[in-house]
Amino acid sequence: MLSKSLHILQSKGYEVYKEPFRLNIVGYRSRFVRSNRFDDEIHVFYTNDQGKWVYHIFKATTDPGQYWLENQMHPQGTAFLKKGQYKDAYSMGLHRGIYPALIQTKPVSIIRNYERKGLFKWFESGFKDTGRFGINVHRARNHGTTKVIDAFSAGCLVFANAEDFNRFMKMSKEHQNRYGNSFTVTLVDFRDERRRRFSKIAWGSVVAAGGLLFLTLRQNQGKNQAN
Repeated sequence: MLSKSLHILQSKGYEVYKEPFRLNIVGYRSRFVRSNRFDDEIHVFYTNDQGKWVYHIFKATTDPGQYWLENQMHPQGTAFLKKGQYKDAYSMGLHRGIYPALIQTKPVSIIRNYERKGLFKWFESGFKDTGRFGINVHRARNHGTTKVIDAFSAGCLVFANAEDFNRFMKMSKEHQNRYGNSFTVTLVDFRDERRRRFSKIAWGSVVAAGGLLFLTLRQNQGKNQAN
């Protein structure tokens, strides 16, 4: 998985941190399209003091829960974090003033205006906005594993398992001690990656078909000249 993540980030021109214990935090929005499920992932990877990569995968959501889709806080719709890399946009702080988490401290981009049925088909349509919206990185319940998102996310990146989140915060504390209270969060949309791959395959098929047609025409032309 490390090589795949490095390839994706580098192909997009995103920053990859290689200093010891400087965290690469990447949310992967899954190819599944229904709401209220923790069907996404947060990948956290870094090098240790021996220069070896350490890689963690945590079950999470990058989408709001059904509660906030039906009870929208904004007239233009519930916020979805837009894919991209948000450099130094997060810091350790208190989520809703209650418990330590990574909180948004610099502008990020979001997309609003989704249907409330809970079927996410296209994450690039809707009203786009950039600013400070409280799109934090936090947990659901304070113990155990949460299975249904509901009101636990209004657009934040949320860990399903409390112990996973506690491990993440310990890593974040080490990062903070070494590099200060500034974190980069990246969001990759697997559906977008899938569309991009299919587009390349389709284009390759068109090119191949064009090459075959050109070869056939040349062969026929040669036969006609011979006759």
